[in-house]
Amino acid sequence: MPDSERVLAWIGLGANLGDPAQTIQAALDQLHGHPDVHALVVSSLYRSEPVGYDAQPDFLNAVARFETDLKPLALLEMLLDLESALGRTRSGLRFGPRVIDLDLLLYGDATIESARLSIPHPRMLVRRFVLEPLAELEGDMIFPDGSRLLSVVRRCKDQRVSQEAVLSVDPTM
Repeated sequence: MPDSERVLAWIGLGANLGDPAQTIQAALDQLHGHPDVHALVVSSLYRSEPVGYDAQPDFLNAVARFETDLKPLALLEMLLDLESALGRTRSGLRFGPRVIDLDLLLYGDATIESARLSIPHPRMLVRRFVLEPLAELEGDMIFPDGSRLLSVVRRCKDQRVSQEAVLSVDPTM
């Protein structure tokens, strides 16, 4: 598929069970090696307090941007398969602890509302653990609804977030 048919996509990565940094790095390595993922760029790693269910460890989070040949639902399926391969099970509390979470945040400038997929991600604009790493990558971004990323970050009163470490993707892979 020619580059002109590729779409920019952004995903949120999060984990708080096992070795979260190692699991997020493993997810990035798998994404980087995927034939339909190109030009992968990743934010630093951020630590955040849990949201929705407090009796669990802090999360580590990051955001990745890449070009893809996949359509939105196919990309969602690829992310769900990757979560499963990394040990994620979807039983238990909705906002409970997890070994890995991969959320499709944005797909180009598309707005999608279906039973399986909502883009932009429905909670991303009120989650500092998404907004901070996204702003690291895309400070001047304007969302499909016309709002500016940096303005949204300033208004977000969500949980504390702190930058932890820099992640990398091996450019030789």
